[in-house]
Amino acid sequence: MDSGPRLTSVFTLFFSGLWHLGLTAANYNCDDPLASLLSPMAFSSSSDLTGTQSPAQLNRRVGTGGWSPADSNAQQWLQMDLGNRVEITAVATQGRYGSSDWVTSYSLMFSDTGRNWKQYKQEDSIWTFAGNMNADSVMHHKLLHSVRARFIRFVPLEWNPSGKIGMRVEVYGCSYKSDVADFDGRSSLLYRFNQKLMSTLKDVISLKFKSMQGDGVLFHGEGQRGDHISLELQRGRLALHLSLDDSKPRLSSSPPSATLGSLLDDQHWHSVLLERVGKHVNFTVDRHTQHFRTKGEADALDIDYELSFGGIPVPGKPGTFLKKNFHGCIENLYYNGVNIIDLAKRRKHQIYTGNVTFSCSEPQIVPITFVNSSSSYLLLPGTPQIDGLSVSFQFRTWNKDGLLLSTMLSEGSGTLLLRLEDGTLRLVIQKMTERAAEILTGRDLNDGLWHSVSVSARRNRITLTLDDKAASPAQDTSRMQIYSGNRYYFGGCPDNLTDSQCLNPIKAFQGCMRLIFIDNQPKDLISVQQGSLGNFSDLHIDLCSIKDRCLPNYCEHGGSCSQSWTTFYCNCTDTGYVGATCHNSLYEQSCEVYRHQGNTAGFFYIDSDGSGPLGPFQVYCNITEDKTWTLMQHNNTELTHVQGANPEKPYSMTLDYGGSLEQLEAVIDGSEHCEQEVAYHCKRSRLLNTPDGTPLTWWIGRSNERQPYWGGAPPGVQQCDCGLDESCLDIRHFCNCDADKDEWTNDTGFLSFKDHLPVTQIVITDTDRTNSEAAWRIGPLRCYGDRHFWNAVSFYTEASYLHFPTFHAEFSADISFFFKTTALSGVFLENLGIKDFIRLEISSPSEITFAIDVGNGPIELLVQSPSSLNDNQWHYVRAERNLKETSLQVDNLPRMTRETSEEGHFRLQLNSQLFVGGTSSRQKGFLGCIRSLHLNGQKLDLEERAKVTSGVRPGCPGHCSSYGSICHNGGKCVEKHSGYFCDCTNSPYEGPFCKKEVSAVFEAGTSVTYMFQEPYPVTKNVSLSSSAIYADAALSKENIALSFVTAQAPSLLLYINSSQDFLAVLLCKNGSLQVRSQLNKEETHVFTINTENFANRRLHHLKINREGRGLTIQMDHQLRLSYNFSPEVEFRAIRSLTLGKVTENLGLDAEVAKANALGFVGCLASVQYNHFAPLKAALRHSTTAPITIQGALTESSCASLMDSDVNAVTTVHSSSDLFGKTDEREPLTNAVRSDSAVIGGVIAVVIFIIFSIIGIMSRFLYQHKQSHRTNQMKEKEYPENLDSSFRNDIDLQNTVSECKREYFI
Repeated sequence: MDSGPRLTSVFTLFFSGLWHLGLTAANYNCDDPLASLLSPMAFSSSSDLTGTQSPAQLNRRVGTGGWSPADSNAQQWLQMDLGNRVEITAVATQGRYGSSDWVTSYSLMFSDTGRNWKQYKQEDSIWTFAGNMNADSVMHHKLLHSVRARFIRFVPLEWNPSGKIGMRVEVYGCSYKSDVADFDGRSSLLYRFNQKLMSTLKDVISLKFKSMQGDGVLFHGEGQRGDHISLELQRGRLALHLSLDDSKPRLSSSPPSATLGSLLDDQHWHSVLLERVGKHVNFTVDRHTQHFRTKGEADALDIDYELSFGGIPVPGKPGTFLKKNFHGCIENLYYNGVNIIDLAKRRKHQIYTGNVTFSCSEPQIVPITFVNSSSSYLLLPGTPQIDGLSVSFQFRTWNKDGLLLSTMLSEGSGTLLLRLEDGTLRLVIQKMTERAAEILTGRDLNDGLWHSVSVSARRNRITLTLDDKAASPAQDTSRMQIYSGNRYYFGGCPDNLTDSQCLNPIKAFQGCMRLIFIDNQPKDLISVQQGSLGNFSDLHIDLCSIKDRCLPNYCEHGGSCSQSWTTFYCNCTDTGYVGATCHNSLYEQSCEVYRHQGNTAGFFYIDSDGSGPLGPFQVYCNITEDKTWTLMQHNNTELTHVQGANPEKPYSMTLDYGGSLEQLEAVIDGSEHCEQEVAYHCKRSRLLNTPDGTPLTWWIGRSNERQPYWGGAPPGVQQCDCGLDESCLDIRHFCNCDADKDEWTNDTGFLSFKDHLPVTQIVITDTDRTNSEAAWRIGPLRCYGDRHFWNAVSFYTEASYLHFPTFHAEFSADISFFFKTTALSGVFLENLGIKDFIRLEISSPSEITFAIDVGNGPIELLVQSPSSLNDNQWHYVRAERNLKETSLQVDNLPRMTRETSEEGHFRLQLNSQLFVGGTSSRQKGFLGCIRSLHLNGQKLDLEERAKVTSGVRPGCPGHCSSYGSICHNGGKCVEKHSGYFCDCTNSPYEGPFCKKEVSAVFEAGTSVTYMFQEPYPVTKNVSLSSSAIYADAALSKENIALSFVTAQAPSLLLYINSSQDFLAVLLCKNGSLQVRSQLNKEETHVFTINTENFANRRLHHLKINREGRGLTIQMDHQLRLSYNFSPEVEFRAIRSLTLGKVTENLGLDAEVAKANALGFVGCLASVQYNHFAPLKAALRHSTTAPITIQGALTESSCASLMDSDVNAVTTVHSSSDLFGKTDEREPLTNAVRSDSAVIGGVIAVVIFIIFSIIGIMSRFLYQHKQSHRTNQMKEKEYPENLDSSFRNDIDLQNTVSECKREYFI
């Protein structure tokens, strides 16, 4: 294994410890009180109740006993000047002595200069400190991160509602020493090596910097052979260029190795630590670290002559630099233990100092922050009626839109508006009577960087300058005279002004501004803060509180982050994940879950750890009736021949499965069984040699270890499958190939020890002898069974619970599971912290509650179901919390969502055990079952924990009560320990859900006869008695169903024969469908459906149902006919059922005989008679079922044959092929053309019989007309949806006879 990362970790810990020991709050005894000895002049405030500044040290009782402002509002603050930069580690507060004035919460701000303040943050949010509960107690707070500053400011947020703001304070820390160098943008330091070449295997560079601009080189070094290292600011971010490869391009053309940080040009201190061991690099900016590995073969960094800091000087050209120099201050600059600035201050010969000073000069720039997008504004006065106008300022923001400036010009010269629109700067000067002058410039100005803007109008010329680039209006403005106004509104407009005084067509500006000039005069923003200049609302003055919400990037799984001033957004396109933070996988965790959703076999993406770090990858899900197989194919599954390999030059092949080894391992570990077939074909090529010798062929598994056993043998035994049962070709060897025969033989078997799978490589070393040859094949990795989806437990006492380690999910937490219960309420899950907690429970029979607290107060979501959830059915629950939202989903009910606050606490910090099925108090425990519990994609093994826990049982029966509906077409849901399966025994369909049709093509003369004399199960899984129909047993009901496709008419689809009766389903020559039933020998009922020509090469579905004496016929899922048989009719047990041509001499009805001439030519599917499936039995169990098959019967899909050429499937000896054009002559002409004499005789007999019948009917027709019509109406029942035209057709077309009844529709 590669020891680099481990070495890097040790090295990083060592140097990081040293770095932080010297430069952070971990300094020993850095807790001295710093404010107690300060003079009163060191204190200042926004205002004072006494009118003069009051000292406010802790425990002070003299004077006013502390500080209180003139007015208690959110704009007040108390400030201390500590004299020098110090290390601040803690603070403490009291209320004002002898009063009811104290602060209950406050924030802290720090500064080196008393200007440009920085707010104290924890968890990347402005931190709120808890204050006092009375005037005298001391509230002490240790800072999580120490701060180095000269000035500290306390900002009250809340105070005693019965009093005012009142404070006494103390600051704790120690002195802070540092070496500082100031770079003016034209200077640099050069550190020259003692030798020409500095070659290092390890490097540690640390520094702190404060920058005045967004670009500039911090340090740089390079070698003549191409190695280089460079750190530079680019647009407010730090880019590290590092190359150990001599062939790498030079700095100017190479992309950065890493980029970190944001908004680093804010004139505050930022820390940098770079650690390198060989190719492994840790790059840290402030508290964010990026780990990466450099490319190339070398481990050493070769730098020639020198390192430069602050710029890249051009050799031989003093004062000339390759790139923009750094402008700002650097302190505590160390290169591999060398204090560079200390050497420069002592003017050592290794250092060349160019215009560098050793104190940090900081301009007194006062930024302001516009906080509110609806109410923030700044009003500054101007000099009115000057001919022309000049306004300039700098701004930075994340918002695409916002008003920057609005002013009403003098002398009726209009209104000037300067605003951001979709990241573009737009200047508009609008006059009432003239066309507006308009200038657009720039794009993507909402990038968080400082941009300078200047608007000037002189001598009828208007110019808008953005970042030193001027733009003018496209239209002529020579006649436009502009006079400056006396009020300039920046950022927004007050609510109480009219439109003419301040216009804001879009929302107010949210962002920062600084360096505001009006009429070429700078504006003192501190005077604005003190109330002596202008006016403002919802501003932070003397700080820019911009925050990069995309650093760190909380968009997971590679989602891209964008932001506005108040929030961030995640683009999850092409990540395979969805959700507010790209947390949720688009794909299921296993093939078993896809099967449970009703999917059949196919390629699917699976994500084994759901929302975890492993990504999705594609597998093939082979969903069968009894198992769900997951197949992971690799890049070489064909039989591969090998020759010329020996131990010195072995043959090897590495297998690529299209996913990482971690992804494959997750699938294997989550499966009940995995296997991989391996085959070795050999001719004079030995496989494993001997059990004690060195194997000549081996394979590598997941542990990257050599495995010397072959398929069929267990691990640790150097044998093949034949060696275990002593069936090898040579009993002296344990593999067939080890017999070393001259003939081809093979050793084939399955590897099934999961801890060694998958096979990642095969190595062969014995194919280099004379006539030696081998071929190998390694099949795909195959797994079945999901160990987690059906992992369930039953809680049967309220005091019982399962406990697991603490749930660690600081930023994103998702919990999902299934439950079923009959209890009224109970807690599913609970995990507690000191303040934080998370809890899921069924709070009432129809309500699920999700409660969570991350430190800002509890949030509770409730989903109410319209039906009871304690119905002992499985229900699904998914709860999620991330930095954007908290949500709760129950089954398919509407998802309940609540936005998460972007400020305050946002880390979920838990420390107790995770309780499942109960709580730590053992109250409100859950009674019922919980299954498939996942926390952030991690699967909890509930069953294993339940084995050693009282009150909890592994497993939970009753899956079919919830999921039985997934079995279709008469399939029966059968319980398993892990899930269920569909028993398709009594269904004409098959497949995992009894949805796959069983169909076959019939040719002319094909006959399938099913005999009912003896009991027979359709499939082997059913008992014999369950499928028996005896000859003497009459049926109370009959259900017949089939689907067909044909182009032949007439044809016989189905014929059921009993001892004296029959039922036939046929197509007449005109394509109408006819059901003929003879009952009690002499009475025949004929039901005809002629709504269309059913011999039209389309798939049709027929259902005939009889229950008692009621008969219904459905055609293509529509009820076409209902009929009630008379009480005299008797129903006899059937003997046989024939599909296609009837070959026995059964004395067929004349019309049936016509249709039977060719039988059926076409496709039949899903044939069912009660719980028998005769066609399925013929295709699946023809050797054991009571089935007789004559002619050709070919299994095929009817749907696929609808538009195909029948000649490609079967040969039909008929004038009308399966889907061909029907002969215009009589359909049976060709079939009987060879014997015209016989035909003539048959016709004569038929005509004679017909006339005889007509004569008999005519004799009795009039006598029985009225009575027969009355009986007929009583016996018929029409369906409700049968329209009147169909009913009339039936009435008109019925041929009335005592021996024959025919019905049409």
